Amino acid sequence: MDFLAGAPVPANLDVRWIHGSRRGGAGAGPLIQVHRHDEHSYVLRQSKGTSFEAPFLYLLFGNSRALLLDTGATADPALFPLRTTVDSIMAEWLAAHPACGGGRCGLVVAHTHGHGDHIAGDGQFAGRPDTEMVGPGLAAVRAFWGFTDDAGPAALDLGGRVVEAIHTPGHQKAAITIHDPWTGWLLTGDTVCRGRLYVEDMAAFTESLDRMWALARDRQATGVLGSHIEMTTFPGRDYPAGTLYQPDEPPLQMTVGQLGEVRDAARAVAERPGAHVFDEFIIFNGPCEAAFRRQHLRRLANRLRGRR
Repeated sequence: MDFLAGAPVPANLDVRWIHGSRRGGAGAGPLIQVHRHDEHSYVLRQSKGTSFEAPFLYLLFGNSRALLLDTGATADPALFPLRTTVDSIMAEWLAAHPACGGGRCGLVVAHTHGHGDHIAGDGQFAGRPDTEMVGPGLAAVRAFWGFTDDAGPAALDLGGRVVEAIHTPGHQKAAITIHDPWTGWLLTGDTVCRGRLYVEDMAAFTESLDRMWALARDRQATGVLGSHIEMTTFPGRDYPAGTLYQPDEPPLQMTVGQLGEVRDAARAVAERPGAHVFDEFIIFNGPCEAAFRRQHLRRLANRLRGRR
């Protein structure tokens, strides 16, 4: 497969994502929603029935191996059968592309960052053949990607499909951002998404956003895809943390222009701790205890109204 000719492929993200149910549990839809963006690229979403976080995961195929980015928020394979799901997708892909990798396809399991809702399923891949696990800690991330102090992108060749990664701390010290030329995606984890952007180090966060913006501009990225949807379709209004039913979600993908808005907003509030509300995202600069109390009260109020 030539991953240079025709790249980036047309976007295919007009998806009605699973978003929970009023009653939760089994009514929340499949345990994992699988969206085939193109024959070599998949987006997975974990059910809100098993975790309110409902993170998005990405599975990208090259000619010799695949990259799984993040492993979700639940360790138990009975509740979150990630390994089984990935194995099934990979078997189908190999059946359709038997010449690739000599009939075998390796797997790299990496993470957008090291928070628990992105690494909980790691154990499901322990001992899996032809699999390379990248630890979530900073040392392991730096060693695998080969990050150096020049902050330039590092390349990972999946077999003709070469993705680039940059170190983007601020939300979390081991956070990375990946650009995939085949889809045109910039995969940003929790650093940029339609939701609450929690910042533990604002100086690092603003520097990372500058690098992300430069990478998106230089590589002509076609979309910015994070790991969560926490906003509603109403500008500046989010679903409070812990919500299990989100019927009015905006699209997963953001534009490069909206990435620029996040960068500009972060600069504007860098010296002002607290929660700062914008149309497509909310920046939590520092601990924000009052804002978290409001989140909790809103969540309780929704529960009393019969909303989950």
